[in-house]
Amino acid sequence: MTDAAAVATRIRRAYEEFLSGVTPPSDAVRSIVRDSWARSLSRGIDPSDVNPADGLPTGESVPVMTADEFAEYRAAHPITAVRPLVQSLMVDAIADTGVVVALTDQVGRLLWVEGDSAARDKAGDINFVEGSVWSEEAVGTNAPGLALTVDRGVQIVGPEHFAGPVQEWSCAAAPVHDPFTGHVIGVIDVTGGREVAAPFALAAVRSVVAAVERELQSSAVDLADPATFHAGLPRSSAAHLAVLGDGPHRWRRTADGASARTVSPRHAEILVLLQAFPEGLNTEQLALKLAEEGLDPVSVRAEISRLRRDLGADVVASRPYRLTLDISSDISDIRARIESGTDLPAVVDDLGRGGLLVESTAPGIVEIFEELREDLRSRLIAGGDVAALRKWTSSVHGRDDLVAWRRLEHRLPVGHPDRAVVGGRIRLLDKRYGL
Repeated sequence: MTDAAAVATRIRRAYEEFLSGVTPPSDAVRSIVRDSWARSLSRGIDPSDVNPADGLPTGESVPVMTADEFAEYRAAHPITAVRPLVQSLMVDAIADTGVVVALTDQVGRLLWVEGDSAARDKAGDINFVEGSVWSEEAVGTNAPGLALTVDRGVQIVGPEHFAGPVQEWSCAAAPVHDPFTGHVIGVIDVTGGREVAAPFALAAVRSVVAAVERELQSSAVDLADPATFHAGLPRSSAAHLAVLGDGPHRWRRTADGASARTVSPRHAEILVLLQAFPEGLNTEQLALKLAEEGLDPVSVRAEISRLRRDLGADVVASRPYRLTLDISSDISDIRARIESGTDLPAVVDDLGRGGLLVESTAPGIVEIFEELREDLRSRLIAGGDVAALRKWTSSVHGRDDLVAWRRLEHRLPVGHPDRAVVGGRIRLLDKRYGL
């Protein structure tokens, strides 16, 4: 028996023991695989079946698409833009080898499955076809699904797959990240026989992913014109969130020109928090940022489920919760204007308009508001612009800000008629606060 055959026999024995309820020895199977088996079993996935087109059996289903909807979605997806590069670096090299190359989206839906017709027909026997969903939640342990779950390159060899019908195959996959937000936009995967079980297969996938992420970055940035930053990256699902002002909070998909939709205060809080933490928040972290005493995990998951139902299943990914879209908001606009020092008097007005930042008692939103207010105050005082300081000291945020009043007094010329008024306010604050 060869070493490879011996390893496969050991893993298959561990797999059979696991399904019978016996925990396999730690040296019988890799921990990343054993943990994935456990998650697969806990989700009720049938190890004898492969039907990823059914979506997620956990209740957070991936929407079923018609052929036309899938074609439109695939054409607009960011990973499709780098398909020619993947073809050049990988697909052309594996012709007639019995191997297929797949590109998925961020939830494991196969957007492209490429290779010679015989290889694709064979892959079709396990439903490894364009449009099907190969997340870990849908079919259990497999390379593209596990790569999405752990957010790193993985290789799954034969009997390491959870579904029995897939155990004749091996696969290697690695996630592709948006070079600017860090969000996972999809996976590049190679699937085949024994040749894909070799160590170089995963190394080859990782090198292609690195080239793809460089291509995404270079195509999205025109260094000569900062205004075009990010413009080259196709984002069919980019959206804008408006939460300031007295009206309802509004969400609008910008790429397709859809009309704005009203979002609840809770959903607005979640979107603002996830935008502020692009690396993501787990259930406990999000719960603590939404309520003083924290929300129970069931409530958090229910809110995320409702948000996906209202705005689209592609808006928020899980483990951890994170935005999958490149969204803008009036809050991020204010942050950018503060950082650039652009029209600060108007920023003072915008920050005082009310809306979510003023009304929310969620600890995470309060922190964001306090950070923005302090950043603006620091920029105003350091810059010393008289108009901006006047606006600040007459606002609800700065009317009792003694440091800002003194900075304004210092910036007004000697003999200026307003200096006396400013001096009087400084004396009043000194008396009021005993300073």
